[in-house]
Amino acid sequence: MKILGIIPARYASTRFPGKPLVDIGGKTMIQRVYEQAKKCATLSEVIVATDDERIFSHVQKFGGVAVMTSDTHQSGTDRCAEVAKQHPEYEVIINIQGDEPFIDPQQIDKVAGCFTETGTQLATLVKKVLTTEELYNFSSPKVILNKQWEAIYFSRSPLPHVRGREPQQWLYYYTYYKHIGIYGYKSDILQQVTLLPVSSLEKAESLEQLRWIENGYRIKVAETDLETYAIDTPEDLEKILKEIKLP
Repeated sequence: MKILGIIPARYASTRFPGKPLVDIGGKTMIQRVYEQAKKCATLSEVIVATDDERIFSHVQKFGGVAVMTSDTHQSGTDRCAEVAKQHPEYEVIINIQGDEPFIDPQQIDKVAGCFTETGTQLATLVKKVLTTEELYNFSSPKVILNKQWEAIYFSRSPLPHVRGREPQQWLYYYTYYKHIGIYGYKSDILQQVTLLPVSSLEKAESLEQLRWIENGYRIKVAETDLETYAIDTPEDLEKILKEIKLP
């Protein structure tokens, strides 16, 4: 099975303009993401998909592969779909977030591994919620799973509600999972989901993956015990650099 890793990267970020090119210990964020992805044995190729000439030129300069995409895409999924259409030889596409410079290659491999099961359409990653602070962090979506380890709902709220227990006790009575933002798609399914109109659940939660579920697509889930460090703001980067040692 040929698997293509795509890293969507855009320069214009409301909370952190130019984020892909920010320096992190002598390497840019996008270079660190790319180098981590290249360590994955399951990926046949890794491509940065961007609508910005500065990012495109920089990736080429450090020896990476980049392609220019439309500047009208509303999501990383749409950007991945454009690149995937140009590479029909790949059966599976992995969407690797461009703002996670310390992503562990094992996490990418886990998502890719979901496609060894016949019938997997889409895939993503979850991690057990370990603290009450995590549970009530509305920026970190939670995932409800069925018995087949498929996602049946994503929410920014801590779902399900544990009736008759104080919210601070919920972790003792139910195992919650938070979403790790990496996606896998069968190539044909990727083209299909990008044609779907924005759904009511997606609008309510501002979570793109709810559009897929609402339209009947199945999302296979793999579990990781490794933490990820998404960087949305300069403050996020400062905090993370205090917590981890740069490789």
